[in-house]
Amino acid sequence: MGRKGPRRHLKRFPAPAFWPISKKAFKFAVKPSPGPHPIDRCIPLLSIVRDVLGYAENGREARKIIKEGTIKIDGRIRKDPKFPVGLMDVVEIPKTDEHYRLLPHPQKGLMVHEISKEEAKVKLCRIENKTTVKGGHVQLNLHDGRNKIIRIANPFKPEEDVYKTMDAVKISIPEQEILGHIKLEEGVLALIIGGKNIGLHGRIIKIERGFGRHRSIVTLESIEKDIIKTSLIYTFPVGREEPEISIPKW
Repeated sequence: MGRKGPRRHLKRFPAPAFWPISKKAFKFAVKPSPGPHPIDRCIPLLSIVRDVLGYAENGREARKIIKEGTIKIDGRIRKDPKFPVGLMDVVEIPKTDEHYRLLPHPQKGLMVHEISKEEAKVKLCRIENKTTVKGGHVQLNLHDGRNKIIRIANPFKPEEDVYKTMDAVKISIPEQEILGHIKLEEGVLALIIGGKNIGLHGRIIKIERGFGRHRSIVTLESIEKDIIKTSLIYTFPVGREEPEISIPKW
């Protein structure tokens, strides 16, 4: 079976449209390394440093900044210029005391949003899948590639297992301890992370379950009392009475 495209390189024209790069200025773009986010839902770290934050004029300067260990992603120093930074990830620059979170944007797909130092200590993750591991314990597979083990005292009565797929958990970074749990249900606040209504948020007023996540429809009411409908796979719970994170008005 033949190759279907370059493995190590990525040209700018087929790169995701929301990347903040000029399509015709140069030939190649930075191809993200394999990591917690797929290529169509992330921005390479080098592009964030150079094109979004403007700390470098070219790729060589951006690589030098990153290789010096001055950038943290979710509380950990990342020295890979191709590291994929995706939804809800926290970007920290300790030298300048700047903190950013990647959130969905109505026109630009993904965009950095400046947050406070206290807010940079937490992160919301959506539960994409659940599995049972040895001993009857439950493993939560989160949207950013993390796996959290929920210890079960009695596998026949798993009272500790209160989590369901598509729910969200609030974790501390970099300790990765679960601080809270937000169920995907009517009445909670949710953020739309895909589709034509990406970047909008509101309170869930109705969930119509269909055959599978793609056929399930969620109806939200925005702050302006507008009615928004989206697919279940694009719905990300962010809070009950108030959002657990700051959400900008783009």
